[in-house]
Amino acid sequence: MSEQKDLLTTNRKALTINLDGMKYGTFAEIGAGQEVARVFFHAGGASGTIAKTISAYDMVFSDAIYGKAPRYVSRERLKLMLDHEYNLLMERLASVRGDHTTFFVFADTVATKNFKGTNEAHGWLGVRVQTEPKGEPSEIILHVRMWDKESVLQQEALGIIGTNLIYASFYYRDDLRKFIQSLLDNLSPDRIEVDMLQFSGPAFQNVDNRLMSLHLVEFGLTNAVMFGPKGEVLQPSETLYKKAIIVERGSFRPVTHVNVDMLNCATAQFVQEPLVKGKDVIVLMEITMNNLLAAGALDPLDFLSRVDLLGDIGLTVLISNYSEYYRLTSYFRRYTKEMIGVAMGINNLLEIFNEKYYENLEGGILESFGRLFRHSVKLYIYPMRQEAYDRYLTTGQPATNSSSVGAHAFAANVLINAKNAQVVDHLRNLYDHLLENHYLECIVGFDARILHIFSRDVLRRIKESDPSWEEMVPDPVVAAIKRRGLFGYVPAIKAAAS
Repeated sequence: MSEQKDLLTTNRKALTINLDGMKYGTFAEIGAGQEVARVFFHAGGASGTIAKTISAYDMVFSDAIYGKAPRYVSRERLKLMLDHEYNLLMERLASVRGDHTTFFVFADTVATKNFKGTNEAHGWLGVRVQTEPKGEPSEIILHVRMWDKESVLQQEALGIIGTNLIYASFYYRDDLRKFIQSLLDNLSPDRIEVDMLQFSGPAFQNVDNRLMSLHLVEFGLTNAVMFGPKGEVLQPSETLYKKAIIVERGSFRPVTHVNVDMLNCATAQFVQEPLVKGKDVIVLMEITMNNLLAAGALDPLDFLSRVDLLGDIGLTVLISNYSEYYRLTSYFRRYTKEMIGVAMGINNLLEIFNEKYYENLEGGILESFGRLFRHSVKLYIYPMRQEAYDRYLTTGQPATNSSSVGAHAFAANVLINAKNAQVVDHLRNLYDHLLENHYLECIVGFDARILHIFSRDVLRRIKESDPSWEEMVPDPVVAAIKRRGLFGYVPAIKAAAS
């Protein structure tokens, strides 16, 4: 056991590769010094592994070697580096030792903390690797954010994670869960964060990169990952940078007419805000890991089905481990100073006023609201029918025994909205303050005919082969559920036969 533990130290990982005569390649690093190559040199036997190291710091030299890219710390620059160095490696060495060598190129382009501490410390790392001599290469690319306060510590962390990446690309290709977990060997998430990971090439042709990204959140390498409407993995800092953000949280199991109407109406109001007019806006659907783990364990197929369905109706999806809304908006503040809007139903609004969620905060609910509403954040509240509101009060769905809700005395058929929702007496003044100062806004223009729709009812009807569910979700979602057999859907003929 102790020998296996030694094998996983950074030094032993590099030495293991150095002593493997089949593995040979180039290290190309820009920014932060040649930290990964340094690990391999220090481990000993590096001449058995390193064909070349290069660090084209000067922009003129870098452009002359790799060509121009929009930014020097970018995925585009990393790809140019991998392309150039791999082609050069094959051109010069394939005929000499290609029969018995698996060639690889490791590259990174990074920016550590500058002297004034005013920049974003982040980087792109990648490895292009053959899995057999003369074979077509496969590729792994990742984006990291470095959290150490001192540049020298960020450099050290970069050397460790680069070594972990190279080692995993050789030895953990057949166990990608282990691959991902090993990226932080000898590190911790408070030192370095991996917020984007992508596999490609023949060794990974059956890999779903969305699932790999989900594992980043599941294993604590990052707090959030993002997917585009076509299922592509997005890098959050690139997608959210300097944009106004409108987001709706939900389980979306499945996405319903109400989910879409809530987001559309909130977005229509959001773009009319004086602080948003003329700004680039991104619209997000967000699912928390709490929702994904509702059954007690992560179901990858269930997760992918929800992402697919949201993509089918053209939406960008964020998966996060932020159970509290104030943590979600704080996350967005990493990337933008523009206005943030959050669309939610009455039940979620009342859950925000449930003090049990803030027992870990020294300042309790006041501290959470201070974090949530700072820097131009507004909640857009979708109404609820009175009978659904009553069910929420009596059953606690979707939250049990909510302690944030006050008594009410509404006439039948009154819609409950942000203006007439009730909270417990000692929070009433706080609620009124937020309402009067327009931190809370009633959603208008909604479709009153669909307010009876809830995802859990749709899910139950699908499982019971009750065709009425088809009227409760968008047409592309209906088609996708039937085509893929999602959420327990069984065609009517099979259901009748059984």
